[in-house]
Amino acid sequence: MARQVHIIDRSQDEHFMRLAMAQAAEGASLGEVPVGAVLVKAGEVIGVGFNQPISLHDPSAHAEVQAIRRAALAEHNYRLPGSTLYVTLEPCSMCAGLLVHARIARVVYGATEPKAGVAVSRGQFFSQDFLNHKVLVEGGVLAAECSEMLSAFFAQRRRQ
Repeated sequence: MARQVHIIDRSQDEHFMRLAMAQAAEGASLGEVPVGAVLVKAGEVIGVGFNQPISLHDPSAHAEVQAIRRAALAEHNYRLPGSTLYVTLEPCSMCAGLLVHARIARVVYGATEPKAGVAVSRGQFFSQDFLNHKVLVEGGVLAAECSEMLSAFFAQRRRQ
């Protein structure tokens, strides 16, 4: 069987991460923690989302979940093979499981999440042997900018 080779275009990653950051800013304007996500397939955006657990009264309404739900509806499929999820913050365990179940090919995240991130911060979830699908992981794309967005949001919250 031929080995699949993935060619990563850093400028494309940065472009889509900036779109995810715009989603995060939209969430922040509504008082949500500024995390944004964009799901891309064949160079086209197929789903976007930002954190909405507060406004939707839904603890599962993370940015990744919102983007994947929209993409699945648009694609008429609960599986999204060949897609890449760009998210401004390292995924939590719930979102990491969703990425596997949706068969996302690759996740690209900005800032690490030392408290709850499971790509690198609190273990390497995506490299576990028991998973029936492997998600490629790329971290640190526009990390400083993504981190600053979160820091500024929480600093503003503390001032209020």
